[in-house]
Amino acid sequence: MRSVDDQLGRVLEAAVRPAPVRVALSDAYGLRSAEEVIASHPLPAFDQAAIDGYAVRSVDLLGASEGEPVSLPVVGEIPAGSRQPLRLQPGQAVGVVAGAPLPTLADAVVPVDHTDGGAARLQVSRGVLSAAFVRRVGEDVQPGDVALRSEAVIGAAQIGLLAAVGRDKVLVHPRPRVSVVSAGDELVDVSRSGGAGQVPDVCTHALAAAAREAGAEASRIRLVRADARELRAAVEDLLPVSEVVVVCGAVAGRAGAEIQASFTGLGELDATRVAMHPGSSQAFGRIGPDGVPTFLFPSHPGTALMLFEVLVRPLIRVGLGKPDPFRRMLTARLTSPVSSTKDRRGYIRGRLLREQATGDFLVQPLGVSGRHLLSSVADANGIIVIPEDVTDASVDEQVAVAFLPTRA
Repeated sequence: MRSVDDQLGRVLEAAVRPAPVRVALSDAYGLRSAEEVIASHPLPAFDQAAIDGYAVRSVDLLGASEGEPVSLPVVGEIPAGSRQPLRLQPGQAVGVVAGAPLPTLADAVVPVDHTDGGAARLQVSRGVLSAAFVRRVGEDVQPGDVALRSEAVIGAAQIGLLAAVGRDKVLVHPRPRVSVVSAGDELVDVSRSGGAGQVPDVCTHALAAAAREAGAEASRIRLVRADARELRAAVEDLLPVSEVVVVCGAVAGRAGAEIQASFTGLGELDATRVAMHPGSSQAFGRIGPDGVPTFLFPSHPGTALMLFEVLVRPLIRVGLGKPDPFRRMLTARLTSPVSSTKDRRGYIRGRLLREQATGDFLVQPLGVSGRHLLSSVADANGIIVIPEDVTDASVDEQVAVAFLPTRA
């Protein structure tokens, strides 16, 4: 029986980052940059007012006070977006709004609150320093500055800066594409009422959502019968448009042999037993001319989700360029005992809590060990990890827990 670490190592060796693509700025959020963007022009591109007020020469306001205000004629007004040049003469003021270009010779903006708000003549009761309330040309970004570093995660601020320096497209590492297939004669789509012996397809819905949560671009594929030719045709269609393929269906027995036969000639799918519980029966290989990482998981949704969490999610995170592809691990005290299968690493869904008095983490095991009922999967925000050499853990015993943050 292969160890979990050995199986995970084989999986991660197959990780490949998708080739960079150029996308519209509006589609770049959350992706990593595949290029270094250099600013070609200054930001701001011109001296502009930072607030509404009056553009002035600061030297003209020396000595201004409440008792002895300085009086200046207002010789015009400049709106935002104005392209008409205006030259300020000594001893004059020009009304400006935030973002408006400063007239020539003006070196400061007086806030309206420092004046009487005059339209033709202005009384200024407080002086300003040179460059006060002015956004100077290039004070944010100079030509030649790096506006976006390669491998930077593109968030709202990065998109804003790229827009400001005039980039409408950016080269990015795209999200890995994950395709999910369910194979089984007993499965029907959730929109249909199943007959006797039929069950709704849960795996494609659940695993596609798990892939999106991991950061991938996920596709939910139509159901196929547990027929080698039908499944092979579906997989062959998916390989050119996928970085990862997950098939949920029978792994062992006659039905499993039929499903595995569909991959004959496409590549080697290594069906093995892995020292973990649940999900020890599984298969993994690199399929097709491009060697696409492909998984075969049991069709039980709780087990398939756990296998996805342990094996596929880290593969996706590596494909996204994440330096640490694994969940945050915590240490918590058990609120009730748990048991695990001998010589296998146990994965048990749990509910993480915080003890008010000490702030310590507690974890409440959910469901029945090894069965992974869907109700317990939905209530969990952590996975209790029991080492291979431990079969029983008692109340208040410290255990390792992978934290599953709740999405807003």
